[in-house]
Amino acid sequence: MIGVGKIKQYSNVLDKPVSKGKQEVSLSAFAFLFSELVQYNQTQVDNIAELERRLEDAGYAVGARVLELLCHRDKGNRRETRLLGILSFVHSTVWKVLFGKVADSLEKGTEHEDEYMISEKELLVNRFISIPKDMGTFNCGAFVAGIVRGVLDGAGFPAVVTAHFVPVEGLLRPRTTILIKFAEEVLKREARLG
Repeated sequence: MIGVGKIKQYSNVLDKPVSKGKQEVSLSAFAFLFSELVQYNQTQVDNIAELERRLEDAGYAVGARVLELLCHRDKGNRRETRLLGILSFVHSTVWKVLFGKVADSLEKGTEHEDEYMISEKELLVNRFISIPKDMGTFNCGAFVAGIVRGVLDGAGFPAVVTAHFVPVEGLLRPRTTILIKFAEEVLKREARLG
């Protein structure tokens, strides 16, 4: 029946609850927009390192906003305070929101205590990108590295985050590894909390 239930009226847009809304974006729309982002930044730089830095900066802004949204929506404004907690949050929750699935792996570096790696067999941002021969080692995963850095910095875990291709036997395309090297202050804080 019409008019039986009460409809709650909100006087201010800020009083409305943050709903999950529609979670998916068209893959073709994302591929087109990301391609335009890469092409625009390519015209603004002279070398590959600068292009990757600009993509990382763009990703950093996305990461900071994703952290705020997820902490507000899913965690009741609580944030992770432990190293393994934030890594697990990035590996599972953030990755699932951004890419629709949990990352393939999260590993601790064997050579250095402060290094962790998130690996993905086929990272979405590299899926539809063909790299010309003259751009050799260019990796669009720098955008995702920027997102991870934005999330970590916003949560109080400063780190240097980079994207690397790692060849895999039997696969045509190399997998992408996001290397996270935490600042010394993070490791000292973690040891204190210990």
